[in-house]
Amino acid sequence: MNILYINHYAGSIKHGMEYRPYYLAREWVKLGYKVTIVASQYSHLRQLNVVIPNGQNYVRETIDGIDYIWCRTKPYKHNGLKRLANIFEFLFRLYGLIPHLVKLKPSYVIASSTYPFDTILANKIAKKTQAKFIYEVHDLWPLTPMELGGMSRYHPFIWLMQRAENYGYKKAKQVVSLLPCAKEYMMAHGMQADKFIYVPNGISCDDWGSYNDNISQHHQNIINCAKQDYSLVIGYAGGMSDANALEYLIAAAIERPQVAFILVGDGVLRLSLINQVKQSKLSNVFILPAIKKPQIPQFLKQMDVLYIGWHKLPIYRFGISPNKLFDYMLSARPILHSVTAGNDLVLDANCGISVAAEDVMAITQAIDSYQNMDSQQRDKIGSNGCNYVVKYHDYKTLAAKFLGLG
Repeated sequence: MNILYINHYAGSIKHGMEYRPYYLAREWVKLGYKVTIVASQYSHLRQLNVVIPNGQNYVRETIDGIDYIWCRTKPYKHNGLKRLANIFEFLFRLYGLIPHLVKLKPSYVIASSTYPFDTILANKIAKKTQAKFIYEVHDLWPLTPMELGGMSRYHPFIWLMQRAENYGYKKAKQVVSLLPCAKEYMMAHGMQADKFIYVPNGISCDDWGSYNDNISQHHQNIINCAKQDYSLVIGYAGGMSDANALEYLIAAAIERPQVAFILVGDGVLRLSLINQVKQSKLSNVFILPAIKKPQIPQFLKQMDVLYIGWHKLPIYRFGISPNKLFDYMLSARPILHSVTAGNDLVLDANCGISVAAEDVMAITQAIDSYQNMDSQQRDKIGSNGCNYVVKYHDYKTLAAKFLGLG
């Protein structure tokens, strides 16, 4: 059987984020399916974007048995008119592909772009091929730009997105949600209750176990010195943007000078965080360059505690499914989770301490709790997370659940 997976921002192990379509598709290929992913040439999430030769609008590529069709689109930098143009250019290219995609005779057609406009074209293809139409929801658009960006519900773009989202909920045979608490919202917009299935983000445990690249000697020297000079080492690996709420961790570092904080990553707020450290004259905070994916396990496993934080935003009431958390859990290290959301995987797995988002005092108290534990206690908490993620969040399990096979 064939699967057609439409995701504007899909990446791969070669190109970088987003990884979820790649990992799901790779597992489906192992199960015997023929999988085609249609994606945009350009995405702001990727480390490596696709080059399409002049005069061509599409290029095909096979990665680990997955057939990719990359559609020509223009690049953009911010959430402005150029990104909007990129979206509609992708949809135009997708429309042009319909005669070819119909010939693939898919059994499943999945609409999975962050925005909901691809639901209309995906359902068109599904009807022509008598395939099962699946609407995969990553974020609730247009609710997210309304609540986070302050856009009016009467804005033409928001109005169009709302119609497309409602269309997806009504026409899809199945709605796959990354957000565990979004069912009632989706039902209010036309989805029947029995269509809903929660399939969170996950991780490839086999791949993660094979990653053994060494971090740089500079990174390793900082870690070695921190372990020698401080009573506890708290680590962070990932993006350094507004969404990651790292300023609250640095504020907690002011209160606990006997604890080391090692932040590894890159992003738009990296320089701002470095300036915050300098202005506060902190000698116990180390902000280091990003590391490659195969180096992540070596870094995480050397930390005493791992931090992940969020801002206090109403949109999180529908739930969260952060990729970073699964790396943390698989490293078998205890987690300090600063979160206010509809779900909490750290709490579910009993693999750390969860405190309210944006609460520096609560973060500081959690650090104290970890300091009062011996290493055996922290190891036991960390092992809970590893066991949980292997059982519930391996992409082998999630890929089967997605198609109703497990």
